Amino acid sequence: MEARLVTLKDWAKAIGVGVATAAILSLVMVPASKAGISPMPKPLGLAFAQVLLGEVPLPVGLLFHVVYVTFWSVVYIALFDRRTFLGALGLALGLWVLVLVFFFPIVGWGFFGLGVSPKLIVASLVPHLLFAIVLWGICRWAFPTHPDKVQASA
Repeated sequence: MEARLVTLKDWAKAIGVGVATAAILSLVMVPASKAGISPMPKPLGLAFAQVLLGEVPLPVGLLFHVVYVTFWSVVYIALFDRRTFLGALGLALGLWVLVLVFFFPIVGWGFFGLGVSPKLIVASLVPHLLFAIVLWGICRWAFPTHPDKVQASA
């Protein structure tokens, strides 16, 4: 597999895409959580940060979320075909399964979140679908040409 993030500018743009994706998702999910729309006891980034660090405020959880989303966004940009939505959707669904079987049990919500409510299965799918849509859309804007057609500059 050929590297797609060749220049420092490519890496900076990829990180920027990740941060922007995380910010947009946070702008949707934090108000939904505060309004009681989400059945999750608290934002997952905050719950995970509290497992690792003890009682911390929401901004620390948001920082965890930004780092996580940015990392996976860069992975997507570096490894997947950014022109098709299926790559973003596949990554999002894989991360959703990771949340259900790894992160939910770690934060004490049980396997698939069933320790809290079966509603967490769908409630955690929605932000992952939004992740796929937002990531793919921002990538189409930030990287308008196909990576295989771009010449690496020396």
